Amino acid sequence: MSTATTRSHERSISPVFLAILAVMAVTGWAVWTGFATSPGLAVFLFVTSAWIVSLCLHEYAHARTALHSGDITVGAKGYLTLNPLAYTHAVLSIILPVLFVIMGGIGLPGGAVFIEQGRIRGRWKHSLISLAGPLANVLFAVVCTAPFWLHLLDGVPLPFRFALAFLAFLQVTAALLNLLPVPGLDGYGVVEPWLSYRLKRQIEPYAPYGFFVVIALLFVPAVNGAFFDTIDALMRSLGVPEVYRYCGSELFRFWQETPELCRVG
Repeated sequence: MSTATTRSHERSISPVFLAILAVMAVTGWAVWTGFATSPGLAVFLFVTSAWIVSLCLHEYAHARTALHSGDITVGAKGYLTLNPLAYTHAVLSIILPVLFVIMGGIGLPGGAVFIEQGRIRGRWKHSLISLAGPLANVLFAVVCTAPFWLHLLDGVPLPFRFALAFLAFLQVTAALLNLLPVPGLDGYGVVEPWLSYRLKRQIEPYAPYGFFVVIALLFVPAVNGAFFDTIDALMRSLGVPEVYRYCGSELFRFWQETPELCRVG
């Protein structure tokens, strides 16, 4: 389906998104150059704005794939403008994930673009629409970790390395959580078109609670340990030192005392 089925203003990048992008660029520069008197505050603003940008790209990927799969209504809903305020549930898509980063330091999957499923024909298309969002996080993670596994960080200030490592960690956690085949998450959306009608009807009543079940399970020590062991293994395979991610997380919480290990300058 061609994007010609949407009007030009429906595909124009939102000033809200551009403003968030500008905050990311300016604070990233401040972290890189050491311009900020408080590196922690600069890291917080850089990571938070970059995280919101990634959330917008996640939802955009869903919407853009849906557009090319047959749902031409996504343009009129504002989903192609990258405006986070246009999402069906701004709280779930933006506010809650940001709060979880602040409180728990993990990339919580959001999600709220309403796709008109009846306009889309073919199980593969339905699966691809659900997969597109997590793939956006994977791509963002690749971009964030590329300087590590390409060994391009010689001479780069430590605060920026820390911030980049923590941002990559958020993308990896978001992608992994979102790919779980649990009702309410994108992973279930990938497999759901291939399930029998009877099984889907049996699962349907529990779908609104799947997301919260996953969050609750992360508070179980054994599950939490296995999850973060997996994340740490993935981060190491991408060349990101665990101490960098840890220090990025600590600098991000600028309101707390920074451990001696992570102090710079």
